[in-house]
Amino acid sequence: MSVELIGAVYIVSAILFIYGLKLLSSPATAVRGNQLSALGMLVAIVVTLGSREIIDFRWIGGAATLGALVGAIAARRVAMTGMPEMVALFNGSGGIASLLVGWAALDMGSGEDPSTQTAFTIVTILLSILIGGVTFSGSIVAWGKLAETIPSRAITLPGQQIITLLLLIASIGCGIAMVMQPEAWNATLIYVVVALSLLLGVMAVIPIGGADMPVVISLLNSYSGLAACAAGLAINNTILIVAGSLVGAAGIILTNIMCKAMNRSLSHVLFSGFTATKSATKVEGEVKPIVAEDAYLILEAASSVVMVPGYGMAVAQAQHVVRELGELLEKNGAEVSYAIHPVAGRMPGHMNVLLAEANVPYEQLVEMDDINPRIENIDVAIVIGANDVVNPAAREDENSPIYGMPIINVDYARTVFVLKRSMASGFSGVDNPLFFGQNTRMLFGDAKQSLSSIIAAFKE
Repeated sequence: MSVELIGAVYIVSAILFIYGLKLLSSPATAVRGNQLSALGMLVAIVVTLGSREIIDFRWIGGAATLGALVGAIAARRVAMTGMPEMVALFNGSGGIASLLVGWAALDMGSGEDPSTQTAFTIVTILLSILIGGVTFSGSIVAWGKLAETIPSRAITLPGQQIITLLLLIASIGCGIAMVMQPEAWNATLIYVVVALSLLLGVMAVIPIGGADMPVVISLLNSYSGLAACAAGLAINNTILIVAGSLVGAAGIILTNIMCKAMNRSLSHVLFSGFTATKSATKVEGEVKPIVAEDAYLILEAASSVVMVPGYGMAVAQAQHVVRELGELLEKNGAEVSYAIHPVAGRMPGHMNVLLAEANVPYEQLVEMDDINPRIENIDVAIVIGANDVVNPAAREDENSPIYGMPIINVDYARTVFVLKRSMASGFSGVDNPLFFGQNTRMLFGDAKQSLSSIIAAFKE
């Protein structure tokens, strides 16, 4: 296959990547965008394999078939509550793939002796290994926090910042040694670099608390792209450089959006435990419970209702009954909207995905900055499993770890329904004074069952 033809096909693949990324900006076109991007990658892989002398295609074909089966089964079986964990594992998979590609690139190009590689190639190989290793181990830790197989709170060790700094210095030192004296190093040094990168990933993510996981997920996604870009430079593959650059840039932009949504700098997210320096004021008060029948009477008289979904909605798989209740309220003459906080759930866009799955009209999704100015005129705000993103402590309690984070001001609505199983705090472990508000009514129980009971009352 000619170089010109390969280049032309790579351009087509890059166009599919970029256009697919553009389509991902809307839930209405996201599926098609994902399919186009996948098609672009498939075309790029086929052309790349066809342009090189491969020892045995059976290994590649078998691995591709196995990977496709595992991916298809996992995607079909994963619950929406497990989607953040799957995204973390995907990021980790991209990281370990880049690490292995960089490692394999040591034996490419100029003979069997890796020390004869150029300085530029060695640098790109090192970046691929280091960023890939950090992405892999960091993503595994993020997966553990999201799945709560390890504590979701910030975990700090004595001298942790110093240890992390020493690991980083050691990694850079190994890299400098490999570039300055390529004839002096051997495979043992590569093992050291791999081990340092994996340890660095663990030490970087373990002190980050659960409430910051949306930021961490988007940042690790960016890391996986940067690692792929470095791997592309190491093996001189244009389309891998393009794909990695797109993922890396998109991840950085999303990370910046997440940080702004939390009113925090990226350095503060990365280098301070979320609950390490502050302790929120103890919240006390009287809870006012309500039953579904009474909630129906209030909603039946409401002219404006806003739904505020959170991770609890995903746990209860209540997105479909949320949409059904919204439709009934509209038929009853109420104006219905869905307020989406940028970091609601445990990954960026988590609530958007859930509501899109339930066919909630995209036009009814309202961002935090748009709903807050008119929240005082809302008759009823229904909080479905959200906690931290509606916590007034972020606005009022300077001692709270989440102080300064913008929230949806549901406590300003005329009436607030909070659907929760119990009075337990949210993922960040911070108590919520909203539960004790004068205009708040707690509807305890499974969110799906509670909403179904209200729907049944409407239908009767």
